Amino acid sequence: MTRSQQGTLSERVTDALSDRDLTVVSNRQPYAHDYDDGEISVSRPAGGLTAGLDPVMQRTEGTWIAWGDGDADFEVADEDGRVRVPPDDPSYTLSRVRLSEEDVEGYYYGYSNRALWPICHGMIGTARCDGRDFERYRAVNRRFADAVVEQIDEGLVWFQDYHFGLAPRMVRESAEDAVLAQFWHIPWPTWDTFRICPPAEAIVSSLLANDLLVFHTREYVHNFLECVAEAVPEATVDRVSGTVRHRGNATTVVAFPLGVDAARIGELAERDAWPDLEARHELEDRTIALGVDRLDYTKGIPERIYALERFFEDHPDQRGELTYVQKGTGSREEIAAYQHLQERVDRAIDRVNGRFETDDWQPIVRVEEHLPKEELYALYRHSDLALVTPLRDGMNLVAKEFVAAQLDRRGVLLLSEFAGAHEELGDDAVTINPYDTQGSPTPSIGRSRSPRRSDASA
Repeated sequence: MTRSQQGTLSERVTDALSDRDLTVVSNRQPYAHDYDDGEISVSRPAGGLTAGLDPVMQRTEGTWIAWGDGDADFEVADEDGRVRVPPDDPSYTLSRVRLSEEDVEGYYYGYSNRALWPICHGMIGTARCDGRDFERYRAVNRRFADAVVEQIDEGLVWFQDYHFGLAPRMVRESAEDAVLAQFWHIPWPTWDTFRICPPAEAIVSSLLANDLLVFHTREYVHNFLECVAEAVPEATVDRVSGTVRHRGNATTVVAFPLGVDAARIGELAERDAWPDLEARHELEDRTIALGVDRLDYTKGIPERIYALERFFEDHPDQRGELTYVQKGTGSREEIAAYQHLQERVDRAIDRVNGRFETDDWQPIVRVEEHLPKEELYALYRHSDLALVTPLRDGMNLVAKEFVAAQLDRRGVLLLSEFAGAHEELGDDAVTINPYDTQGSPTPSIGRSRSPRRSDASA
């Protein structure tokens, strides 16, 4: 590995733009301003997307349009909602869009995360497609599209993710010569699944207003092209080149798997800033299995815990030898499905610990507090096993972060075949089916058993 994928992405975007300006459009903003004891403070919201794009924007010095969700965001912005960032060394403009509580409920929690998110991940039973949510989603997409049209000149507009399924067509109608691109970061399902989401045809057609449409894997590209053939019969689909012609526009559809800054992760991991965990003294001489997840029902966390329970049942000699550390981050807690997931995870962990823990060992250690990057990567480095077991995932950068943080160690990556990362790392990981909780690993799972190390930069 000679350089990180993040660096490659930044350099490619910078080279491609040359004399053009870059406008990024995302739901989350890279910096938020909030009141803290009467004073305004700035923070960087957690998330791989914003962290990955911030260096790109600092290189290109363009404009980032996003939802201003901080309670002091518009106090520091000008009358148009704009502020220069990063705060310590401003190099680009953050243009904030103001959303009401009704907007957030319908557009974000509603259509984006109760409809599109579960359907794209194949979780049909969890989906709720409410027409009022869709209307709010369309209205917010229109607001973002108007914000784009107001400020673009001859630059590139780069939409991020499923929150903006309708915005490209809206921008194209007002700015015919604009150069539009979109990165759809979550899976794209087959037509039989996506068609459940009304109005599916409108979203597919809108995405074809982009000049470039990017997915993480070849599978998602294939699925999207098949959806175009079914939903937009007047479009011409060239599956060999990945090009779609529709309404006088040519859209190139490609797979570009997002990566991590492997060199930076390795540098931070090498500092050995072990987190001050309450149970640290219980972990140092044991085999450590690690899970790092946002608490989402797509991540397969309850299934993973059940598999660990079966493992300790079938291999009593591993009790006291292997400890599983679950680093969890709360997510979308306003949505009932996520509240139910939290309850399931809590019950499952309490059940396993109640069955197997001893005076000096517990099988599952929960870590809920925020960990600085150097502490998180030190935890990666000192773990013997990473359990990356989503039921479905667009990519999953945790798998790549674990590999990058291992350095000279040879930890084992257990990787779900349904994670986008499996397309690149599957040959070098232990492939598992997260639904097959009976298929427990063998007792030799500790330090002596390890496939060769994968390349996290892919």
